[in-house]
Amino acid sequence: MSENGKNLDPKGRQAARSHSRQLPSSMVAKEFGKVYIQDDGQNRHVEFSVWVQQLSGAKAEGWKTGVALDASASMKDWYGRNLSGKIPDNLMKEYEGKGWVQTRKDDGYPVKSFKKEAYQDAMKRGHVKFTENIVEPFVRDLIAYLANELDSEGKTTAIYWACGDGAAFEVIGDFSPDESKNLKISGPKSVSFGSGTMLTPSMKYFIEKYSDSPQAMYIFITDGKLDDLENVKKYTTQIAKKIEKGELNPVKCILIGVGDKIEEQQMIELDDLETGTDIDIWDHKVAKEMRALSEIMVELVDDILDVTATIYDAAGNVVARFTDGMPSNIIFTMPVSSDFFELEVNDKKIRQSVVEP
Repeated sequence: MSENGKNLDPKGRQAARSHSRQLPSSMVAKEFGKVYIQDDGQNRHVEFSVWVQQLSGAKAEGWKTGVALDASASMKDWYGRNLSGKIPDNLMKEYEGKGWVQTRKDDGYPVKSFKKEAYQDAMKRGHVKFTENIVEPFVRDLIAYLANELDSEGKTTAIYWACGDGAAFEVIGDFSPDESKNLKISGPKSVSFGSGTMLTPSMKYFIEKYSDSPQAMYIFITDGKLDDLENVKKYTTQIAKKIEKGELNPVKCILIGVGDKIEEQQMIELDDLETGTDIDIWDHKVAKEMRALSEIMVELVDDILDVTATIYDAAGNVVARFTDGMPSNIIFTMPVSSDFFELEVNDKKIRQSVVEP
């Protein structure tokens, strides 16, 4: 499976689970999510996830989570809102003559806007079709993961940002893991896709709305560059100073760039921002494509579990140790004779039986 205490990649983890048995939730400690067991000769392989909010210690209590989805015009393809294919020149001229096609600039790019009559006719003739919505399935997974593994209320707030003039945002709602399964993610409804990409307004929305949360983590997904980087830096510096003074609870923001048009230098500048305090607000990650988001979801939570931890088998032997941060999903091996294990974290021991009654 893996070296003790280490995470497997998502595909390896799924393969390992197919040969394991899952303990019934009724016998799983409240601090754990799911526990998988696989006996192999003299060894007993164990995988379990940690419910972060159930751990004692300030680093793991009362998290509020949010996800902000870029809704600038360049994202339309990803939401399945643009047409793909080619309309023959003679048919395009026919549509233009009927006033069914207009050209405008969105987010700095020339975009042809088709009236309903045009694209319905072109689709009927088989010339065009809507692009695939590649955002929806992975955002559903991301929201479910955060709500399940981190959020103290079991619900993650989702919004669209960079709407309208680039500064507007639209609240989608708060969603539990079950609710996220059928969540429709196809872009903003009450405002248009944006002509710019302003991060500060949506950042302020989350921080001001959930200022009473003991701590919070907000994830911002984008496919391009920020048009208000200096304002983001100023606002970040302000909240860092408030956190240091005890006027605001801790906040963690993560900027995820997806695709080949991102400005990673901007992301690095935020990540390394000097605020004149010891408070670190921003982290950044890069996914080459939207589908790669599923591979970094675990990392998002792993990065915040800044605790030391030790796992013991039933005989009291150390079978895994974490000295520089504990992952939220753990795999280790102990003797098959061990009918329980104990996780020691933040001076607290959590015992978990692995033998069903």
